[in-house]
Amino acid sequence: MADNKEENKKGGIVKIAIFAAAGLVLLGIGLGIGALIFGGGSEPDPSAEVSEILEGKNPEKEKEEEKSEDNSAEEESEVEMECVENADGEEECVPKKKVKKVNVEEKFLTTYYEFPGNFTTNLRDSKRFLQITVGVSTQYDEEVMVNVESHQLALRGIILGVMSEYSEQDVAGRDGKQGLADGIKDALNIFLEDKEGFGGVEGIHFTSFVLQ
Repeated sequence: MADNKEENKKGGIVKIAIFAAAGLVLLGIGLGIGALIFGGGSEPDPSAEVSEILEGKNPEKEKEEEKSEDNSAEEESEVEMECVENADGEEECVPKKKVKKVNVEEKFLTTYYEFPGNFTTNLRDSKRFLQITVGVSTQYDEEVMVNVESHQLALRGIILGVMSEYSEQDVAGRDGKQGLADGIKDALNIFLEDKEGFGGVEGIHFTSFVLQ
């Protein structure tokens, strides 16, 4: 009877030992699977991100800066080079300068003044009369036209005097009209220079031109 009890006791200890070993094996397997599942992912560690921010590191910014540097390197590689000979007679290649052409056109404001009414006078050595209306223009400041208007009465007499010096043949055709215009312009500027110290009349325009 005593031998049977001892055998049963030994058998119970062996079973307990087997169950304990099996439990340890299962626990080890579970820990290994958990480590693979939770530790092998690609999710960033929040604590690591906080540490990088506190240290002044910004992974996204660093990636953008790396891309910018790559682009700059590509652009630099595309810069056109120009090879010149230096003082020692050796060929030296430097980036070619880019010249930007700018088309600048300076514009001036033209102002006009038309004498009221018309001018009628007989031509030299002719029974025919010439009747015209006259306008003047300038690209100087408005003071020129102020002077023209203030001396309008005297300037009208000057225009009539110039007209009477021209013959019918003198005012014929386009060249004749231009010659009369130039004569009137010179006479007006001479008067204005004498009275105001500056002429400034640049153009004479006939808005009507009739021989009768």
